[in-house]
Amino acid sequence: MSVIWYECKVKYRKTHETGEQKVTTDTYLLDAVSYTEAEARISEEMKAYTSEDFRIMNIKVANFSEVHPFENSDRWFKSKVSLVALDEESGKEKKTNTYLLVQANDVKEAFENTTQAMQNTMGDYSIPAITESPILAVFPYFTGEEEELEEAEATETAEVTAE
Repeated sequence: MSVIWYECKVKYRKTHETGEQKVTTDTYLLDAVSYTEAEARISEEMKAYTSEDFRIMNIKVANFSEVHPFENSDRWFKSKVSLVALDEESGKEKKTNTYLLVQANDVKEAFENTTQAMQNTMGDYSIPAITESPILAVFPYFTGEEEELEEAEATETAEVTAE
């Protein structure tokens, strides 16, 4: 099952470094199975960000095929990656664009992180564009059951190997 990422714009009163409060609209990214779940999840996540009232201004499906967080990075960048394939019938190169969201501190680091994210790709590719994204935070879906499932599978594998 593929992940569907939703971009959520939320308007709320934010206290800035100067101490003044301003109404701001920020963009967040989360994965969900529907718009309804995305709305419920962003509402839950925003309760941790602000005690003030907030309004969800917009929810839309984001066109990211993959999201790659990197430690010690504070901004998100949208990387356009062109996958190059040879069309066997015509003999021409065909490019298919895909978009990755990578975390980095600047464009140069975003390029390096995109290259690292693409290192296991078998085919040729190019990175024609990298732009800073307005996304402040990414909230991947995680229930806690994934860790338990991995531990159970590892225990099962160890038991089979021991026999």
